Parts: sequence; structure tokens; C-alpha cells
Amino acid sequence: MQQEHLFKILVIGDLGVGKTSIIKRYVHQVFSQHYRATIGVDFALKVLQWDNNTVIRLQLWDIAGQERYGNMTRVYYREAVGALVVFDVGRWSTFDAVLTWKDDLDSKVTLSQGRPVPAVLLANKSDQVAVQNPKLDSFCKENAFVAWFETSAKENRNIEEAVRCLVDHILANEGRSYGAAAADGDPLVLSGHSGNARTSHPSCRACTRS
Repeated sequence: MQQEHLFKILVIGDLGVGKTSIIKRYVHQVFSQHYRATIGVDFALKVLQWDNNTVIRLQLWDIAGQERYGNMTRVYYREAVGALVVFDVGRWSTFDAVLTWKDDLDSKVTLSQGRPVPAVLLANKSDQVAVQNPKLDSFCKENAFVAWFETSAKENRNIEEAVRCLVDHILANEGRSYGAAAADGDPLVLSGHSGNARTSHPSCRACTRS
């Protein structure tokens, strides 16, 4: 019998870091240089055939960058089980804001026993500027990110890999095991893209706290 699961994932970060572009690329496989700034919140749905018996529905919530300064994030964050935290590698002020977003996330939504929801850090727009910060591995460990990825919505770089990593951690938290998905070929990798995330960090689980 086929099982279905719905996971709410937040996509957060400062204004203009590329959150909407990442979601559009991942869900619809399209990219545009021109998106209007998100007002409040928007969301998109991605359906994954995780394995022969499991369908996972990802509800991706695109949280406006300015919402960090408002009081509505508690409502938007409710029932989330994972997050992508995004910064623009060409604007390091957006990296400085990452911990504010992470602290806001951790203060407003937790898993059972008070554990933080798994969060993956995305160093976005890497097609424009190479990531020069060799300390992101230790930054992730110190601040409880499960991993980080260099991403580019324009070049479709590492977005699917980052989401796959996040979903793996969500499933681990849910106490489920879907090892058959990896063995049979990961359905999250689309259109033959074979970006090597290991060039920017050791592996998905390398940033996991021990």
C-alpha cells in the first residue's frame, strides 16, 4: 500500500538572495532574471515519488526577506519540519543575517523534545561569485546546520541535492528509513543534472553535529 507524507519546508533569508528563483527552478525547472519581491509569504508544492511505495509532498514556503523584522513569522513557521536558509555570495551582509534567521527559526518552531528543525545553508548565486569562505563547514557545525551547498538557480546547481539532503534529515527525524530510494536511483535528481556538491563541502552529512 502506498504511503503519502506532507512536509512543510521553509525557505528563508534576506531580501534578494534568490529564494523565489530557487523554488521556481526546483519546482518548475524555470529561471528568470526578473521576479518581483515576495510580499508576506508564497508557497509551491513539489511531489516526489520517493520509492515504489512512498510519495512525499513538499510544501515550500517562500518567506519574504523583510519578514525577519515582523511578528508574522511565528504563524508562517508553524508545523515546519525543515528549512533552507539562503544568502547571496555576492553580498556578505546577507551572510551576516543568516544567524538572525536561524535564531528566529529555532525560537519559533521545534521538533519533539525541543530539538531544532533541520536546516541546510545555501550559498546562492555561485554562478556570479565563487565562495571564498573556507570556514563554512565549521560555521555549520557551530550553528547546527546539517549541511551547506553552493547553489545557482540560473545554472541549476546543487538545488536538488540540497533538498535531497534536507529531506533525508527530515525522514531520519520522522524515524523512517527509505534506503531503497538511494539504491534504485534518487528521484530528486532531475534532467540529468550531475552537480558535484562535494566540491564545496565534504558531504551532506559532514556538517551534522556528532
